[in-house]
Amino acid sequence: MKIALLGYGKMGKVIERIALERGHEIVLRKSSTDSYDGLSDADVAIDFSVPDSAVDNISACFKANVPVICGTTGWLEHYDEMTALCQATNGSFIYGSNFSLGVNIFFELNDYLAKMMSRLKQYNVSMEEIHHTQKLDAPSGTAISLAKGIIENSGYNNWTMEKPKSGEIYIDAKRIENIPGTHSIFYDSEVDQIEIKHTAHNREGFALGAVIAAEWLQDKKGVFTMKDVLNLNK
Repeated sequence: MKIALLGYGKMGKVIERIALERGHEIVLRKSSTDSYDGLSDADVAIDFSVPDSAVDNISACFKANVPVICGTTGWLEHYDEMTALCQATNGSFIYGSNFSLGVNIFFELNDYLAKMMSRLKQYNVSMEEIHHTQKLDAPSGTAISLAKGIIENSGYNNWTMEKPKSGEIYIDAKRIENIPGTHSIFYDSEVDQIEIKHTAHNREGFALGAVIAAEWLQDKKGVFTMKDVLNLNK
Protein backbone atom coordinates (compact mmCIF):
# COMPACT_ATOMS: atom_id res chain seq x y z
CA MET A 1 0.00 0.00 0.00
CA LYS A 2 1.30 3.45 -0.96
CA ILE A 3 0.77 6.02 1.81
CA ALA A 4 0.87 9.82 1.78
CA LEU A 5 1.75 11.33 5.16
CA LEU A 6 0.10 14.74 5.58
CA GLY A 7 1.94 16.13 8.57
CA TYR A 8 5.48 14.95 9.19
CA GLY A 9 6.09 15.82 12.82
CA LYS A 10 6.66 13.39 15.68
CA MET A 11 3.48 11.43 14.98
CA GLY A 12 4.10 11.36 11.25
CA LYS A 13 7.54 9.86 11.77
CA VAL A 14 6.20 7.14 14.10
CA ILE A 15 3.45 6.33 11.57
CA GLU A 16 6.10 6.13 8.85
CA ARG A 17 8.18 3.64 10.82
CA ILE A 18 5.21 1.41 11.63
CA ALA A 19 3.89 1.57 8.06
CA LEU A 20 7.29 0.53 6.68
CA GLU A 21 7.50 -2.30 9.23
CA ARG A 22 4.12 -3.54 7.96
CA GLY A 23 5.36 -3.59 4.37
CA HIS A 24 3.90 -0.32 3.08
CA GLU A 25 5.55 2.43 1.01
CA ILE A 26 5.60 6.17 1.77
CA VAL A 27 5.11 8.21 -1.41
CA LEU A 28 4.63 11.68 0.14
CA ARG A 29 5.86 13.30 3.33
CA LYS A 30 4.15 16.69 3.52
CA SER A 31 4.77 19.43 6.07
CA SER A 32 2.58 22.54 6.16
CA THR A 33 4.73 24.40 3.60
CA ASP A 34 5.08 21.57 1.07
CA SER A 35 2.98 20.98 -2.06
CA TYR A 36 0.68 18.02 -2.72
CA ASP A 37 2.94 16.65 -5.46
CA GLY A 38 2.76 12.87 -5.24
CA LEU A 39 -0.62 12.73 -3.48
CA SER A 40 -2.37 11.22 -6.50
CA ASP A 41 0.12 8.31 -6.42
CA ALA A 42 -1.06 7.26 -2.96
CA ASP A 43 -3.52 4.48 -2.17
CA VAL A 44 -4.40 6.24 1.08
CA ALA A 45 -3.41 9.38 3.01
CA ILE A 46 -2.92 9.73 6.75
CA ASP A 47 -3.32 13.25 8.17
CA PHE A 48 -1.70 14.07 11.51
CA SER A 49 -1.01 17.73 10.83
CA VAL A 50 -2.25 20.85 12.64
CA PRO A 51 -5.80 22.28 12.92
CA ASP A 52 -5.15 25.03 10.36
CA SER A 53 -4.03 22.51 7.72
CA ALA A 54 -6.48 19.66 8.25
CA VAL A 55 -9.38 20.94 6.12
CA ASP A 56 -7.13 21.74 3.14
CA ASN A 57 -5.44 18.35 3.43
CA ILE A 58 -8.71 16.41 3.63
CA SER A 59 -10.20 18.40 0.74
CA ALA A 60 -7.13 17.76 -1.42
CA CYS A 61 -7.48 14.02 -0.81
CA PHE A 62 -11.13 13.95 -1.86
CA LYS A 63 -10.34 15.94 -5.01
CA ALA A 64 -7.48 13.53 -5.84
CA ASN A 65 -9.71 10.50 -5.16
CA VAL A 66 -7.43 9.35 -2.33
CA PRO A 67 -8.98 7.78 0.82
CA VAL A 68 -7.98 9.75 3.91
CA ILE A 69 -7.50 8.97 7.59
CA CYS A 70 -7.48 12.06 9.83
CA GLY A 71 -6.24 12.09 13.40
CA THR A 72 -5.81 15.87 13.65
CA THR A 73 -8.08 17.52 16.22
CA GLY A 74 -9.19 21.12 16.72
CA TRP A 75 -10.92 21.62 13.33
CA LEU A 76 -14.27 19.90 13.91
CA GLU A 77 -16.39 22.98 13.21
CA HIS A 78 -15.78 21.94 9.58
CA TYR A 79 -16.54 18.24 10.06
CA ASP A 80 -20.01 18.33 8.45
CA GLU A 81 -18.57 20.27 5.52
CA MET A 82 -15.89 17.62 5.03
CA THR A 83 -18.31 14.69 5.25
CA ALA A 84 -20.54 16.41 2.68
CA LEU A 85 -17.54 16.85 0.37
CA CYS A 86 -16.66 13.18 0.89
CA GLN A 87 -20.12 12.14 -0.23
CA ALA A 88 -20.11 14.58 -3.16
CA THR A 89 -16.80 13.21 -4.48
CA ASN A 90 -17.62 9.56 -3.67
CA GLY A 91 -14.65 9.62 -1.33
CA SER A 92 -13.46 7.59 1.63
CA PHE A 93 -12.93 9.12 5.06
CA ILE A 94 -12.23 8.18 8.66
CA TYR A 95 -11.85 10.85 11.32
CA GLY A 96 -10.80 9.73 14.78
CA SER A 97 -10.12 11.87 17.81
CA ASN A 98 -7.87 8.99 18.87
CA PHE A 99 -6.76 5.99 16.80
CA SER A 100 -5.32 4.01 19.70
CA LEU A 101 -6.96 0.59 19.84
CA GLY A 102 -7.00 0.79 23.64
CA VAL A 103 -8.65 4.22 23.64
CA ASN A 104 -11.41 2.98 21.35
CA ILE A 105 -12.11 0.17 23.80
CA PHE A 106 -12.06 2.86 26.51
CA PHE A 107 -14.71 4.82 24.55
CA GLU A 108 -17.00 1.77 24.67
CA LEU A 109 -16.36 1.28 28.39
CA ASN A 110 -17.11 4.97 28.99
CA ASP A 111 -20.44 4.71 27.14
CA TYR A 112 -21.45 1.60 29.07
CA LEU A 113 -20.51 3.07 32.44
CA ALA A 114 -22.40 6.29 31.66
CA LYS A 115 -25.57 4.28 30.99
CA MET A 116 -25.17 2.48 34.32
CA MET A 117 -24.43 5.64 36.30
CA SER A 118 -27.28 7.64 34.75
CA ARG A 119 -29.65 5.88 37.18
CA LEU A 120 -27.55 6.85 40.22
CA LYS A 121 -28.24 10.55 40.76
CA GLN A 122 -26.01 10.77 43.85
CA TYR A 123 -22.93 10.67 41.60
CA ASN A 124 -21.49 13.67 39.75
CA VAL A 125 -19.19 13.12 36.78
CA SER A 126 -16.03 15.06 35.93
CA MET A 127 -13.02 14.49 33.68
CA GLU A 128 -9.30 15.14 33.58
CA GLU A 129 -7.02 15.02 30.53
CA ILE A 130 -3.25 15.50 30.52
CA HIS A 131 -1.12 15.99 27.40
CA HIS A 132 2.31 17.26 26.39
CA THR A 133 2.84 21.01 26.20
CA GLN A 134 3.07 20.96 22.38
CA LYS A 135 -0.57 19.95 22.01
CA LEU A 136 -2.36 22.94 20.49
CA ASP A 137 -6.01 22.28 21.40
CA ALA A 138 -7.63 21.96 24.82
CA PRO A 139 -9.52 19.99 25.83
CA SER A 140 -8.24 17.18 23.66
CA GLY A 141 -10.37 15.68 20.92
CA THR A 142 -10.36 12.44 22.89
CA ALA A 143 -11.72 14.23 25.97
CA ILE A 144 -14.47 15.80 23.88
CA SER A 145 -15.36 12.38 22.44
CA LEU A 146 -15.52 10.94 25.95
CA ALA A 147 -17.72 13.83 27.11
CA LYS A 148 -20.06 13.32 24.14
CA GLY A 149 -20.26 9.63 25.02
CA ILE A 150 -21.39 10.52 28.54
CA ILE A 151 -23.88 13.12 27.27
CA GLU A 152 -25.43 10.65 24.81
CA ASN A 153 -25.89 8.03 27.54
CA SER A 154 -26.92 10.12 30.56
CA GLY A 155 -28.77 13.22 31.70
CA TYR A 156 -25.83 15.57 31.10
CA ASN A 157 -26.22 18.09 28.28
CA ASN A 158 -22.84 19.87 27.87
CA TRP A 159 -19.19 19.98 28.88
CA THR A 160 -17.20 22.95 30.16
CA MET A 161 -13.73 23.96 31.29
CA GLU A 162 -15.22 26.57 33.62
CA LYS A 163 -17.09 26.06 36.89
CA PRO A 164 -19.82 23.63 35.85
CA LYS A 165 -23.50 24.47 35.98
CA SER A 166 -26.24 21.90 36.45
CA GLY A 167 -26.08 19.31 33.67
CA GLU A 168 -22.50 20.17 32.67
CA ILE A 169 -19.41 17.93 32.76
CA TYR A 170 -16.28 19.66 34.02
CA ILE A 171 -13.10 18.89 32.02
CA ASP A 172 -9.77 19.74 33.65
CA ALA A 173 -7.20 20.03 30.83
CA LYS A 174 -3.55 19.99 31.89
CA ARG A 175 -0.39 20.40 29.79
CA ILE A 176 2.81 18.81 31.14
CA GLU A 177 6.11 18.07 29.39
CA ASN A 178 6.54 14.64 27.78
CA ILE A 179 3.06 13.25 28.54
CA PRO A 180 1.64 11.37 25.51
CA GLY A 181 -1.92 11.42 26.88
CA THR A 182 -3.95 10.48 29.97
CA HIS A 183 -7.74 10.58 30.25
CA SER A 184 -9.70 9.97 33.46
CA ILE A 185 -13.44 9.89 34.18
CA PHE A 186 -14.57 10.38 37.78
CA TYR A 187 -17.95 9.63 39.34
CA ASP A 188 -18.05 11.22 42.81
CA SER A 189 -20.58 10.84 45.58
CA GLU A 190 -20.44 11.74 49.26
CA VAL A 191 -19.28 8.22 50.14
CA ASP A 192 -16.98 7.12 47.33
CA GLN A 193 -15.46 7.69 43.89
CA ILE A 194 -15.47 5.52 40.79
CA GLU A 195 -12.68 6.17 38.28
CA ILE A 196 -11.85 4.79 34.84
CA LYS A 197 -8.59 5.82 33.23
CA HIS A 198 -6.57 5.36 30.07
CA THR A 199 -2.86 6.19 30.04
CA ALA A 200 -0.81 6.20 26.84
CA HIS A 201 2.82 5.18 27.37
CA ASN A 202 3.98 6.49 23.99
CA ARG A 203 2.78 7.39 20.47
CA GLU A 204 3.06 3.84 19.16
CA GLY A 205 -0.56 2.95 19.87
CA PHE A 206 -1.94 5.99 18.05
CA ALA A 207 0.28 5.35 15.03
CA LEU A 208 -0.50 1.63 14.81
CA GLY A 209 -4.23 2.31 14.98
CA ALA A 210 -3.98 4.88 12.18
CA VAL A 211 -2.11 2.43 9.93
CA ILE A 212 -4.63 -0.33 10.68
CA ALA A 213 -7.44 2.10 9.82
CA ALA A 214 -5.70 2.98 6.54
CA GLU A 215 -5.38 -0.71 5.66
CA TRP A 216 -9.09 -1.22 6.41
CA LEU A 217 -10.27 1.83 4.41
CA GLN A 218 -8.72 0.71 1.13
CA ASP A 219 -11.39 -0.11 -1.50
CA LYS A 220 -14.23 1.28 0.63
CA LYS A 221 -16.39 4.32 -0.06
CA GLY A 222 -18.08 6.57 2.50
CA VAL A 223 -17.60 8.05 5.96
CA PHE A 224 -16.53 5.67 8.71
CA THR A 225 -15.23 5.65 12.29
CA MET A 226 -12.92 3.44 14.32
CA LYS A 227 -16.03 1.56 15.48
CA ASP A 228 -16.33 0.30 11.91
CA VAL A 229 -12.63 -0.57 11.71
CA LEU A 230 -12.72 -2.54 14.98
CA ASN A 231 -16.21 -3.97 14.37
CA LEU A 232 -17.49 -2.42 17.59
CA ASN A 233 -20.87 -1.33 16.16
CA LYS A 234 -22.20 -4.80 16.96
